[in-house]
Amino acid sequence: MSESDASAESFSQDVISAVRLAMVSGVGPLLRRELLSHFGTPAAILAAAPSELCRVRGIGPTLAKRIAAAEETIDVEAELRIASQHGLRLMLDTDDDFPRLLAEIHDPPGLLFVRGQILPSDRLAVGIVGMRHASRYGLVQAERLASGLARAGITVVSGLARGIDGAAHRGALAAGGRTIAILASGLVNIYPPEHVPLADAIVAAGGALLSEQPPRMEPLSGMFPQRNRIISGLSLGVIVVEAAHRSGALITARHAMEQGRDVFAVPGRVDQRQSRGCHQLIRDGATLVESVDDILDELGPLVETTPRGDGRTVRHPAELKLNEIEQQVLQAIDTTPTMIDTVTALCGLPVHRVLSTISVLEMRRLIRRVSGNLVERV
Repeated sequence: MSESDASAESFSQDVISAVRLAMVSGVGPLLRRELLSHFGTPAAILAAAPSELCRVRGIGPTLAKRIAAAEETIDVEAELRIASQHGLRLMLDTDDDFPRLLAEIHDPPGLLFVRGQILPSDRLAVGIVGMRHASRYGLVQAERLASGLARAGITVVSGLARGIDGAAHRGALAAGGRTIAILASGLVNIYPPEHVPLADAIVAAGGALLSEQPPRMEPLSGMFPQRNRIISGLSLGVIVVEAAHRSGALITARHAMEQGRDVFAVPGRVDQRQSRGCHQLIRDGATLVESVDDILDELGPLVETTPRGDGRTVRHPAELKLNEIEQQVLQAIDTTPTMIDTVTALCGLPVHRVLSTISVLEMRRLIRRVSGNLVERV
């Protein structure tokens, strides 16, 4: 068990300092990075005099005093005890299992409170976001796309909000897949409250809830745009399903563009305001989405170099749809011509099963026949 998994009493001073700094009002991810660049560690930042803190770009006298007083004003140990009592894990950006994609954005969170599991396979994740006041059409599309992605082995990431977010989480769960919810509030203070059962279902199904806020934090309005960068940061791409011209979903899409992620948009009716944001995204270059295949095809070059949790390298998105036998046969076929007899021997399967599976792989354009008895991977 890592130190950040331990009970509140066993946290080191370094961890406590990191959490205390994160709880200082006004110190966001960018200011935190500036402070660390100047002082080196959270403990050194908290020990600095206000005059020293003011030398850092973006730190004024009021915030400097707040940081310097944090040791006396912020009860970190109480928050860590609450986290421990509710089964929450603390993940620091220095931990080995901190999500790699998220660590690469320009303003990553310094820490995350986690309820549930983050797995290596979550590197293959796609975000789905949209309006809280979604139409029936939007809810159906979000659930349909989330289910298809989950069946393809992709983790669905969203924000547990009303409307599109909730539909995306439910669609992934209905398909038996993984889903991760990013909250703007603390994990002990689920928002909206009617989604407490959905949050429990996500964790029970093996997924996770994440927040960079302390466990009991209320959902303040300014935290939602900040939360959105984590949704896109964890994802290979973001799908927007219904968005007005000014909406949190478009903020997430902008974060995705800035982070170098793919942006997808589902078209809607031209006479509904819920469609305007998505149609603008499409005009601006977002990929129009009608089906899950549109997303998988676009992600192909990214997925190609991303290891799955089982250590296998996915060369093409269509591989994510294969069952166990199809994967077994595919892995036995080389990128150079391979005898079907060799494939049969490597798989240990009956010849008729190998031949029928090869036909399926051919139809999915994952392999091709070189001659009657030779096949190779595309």
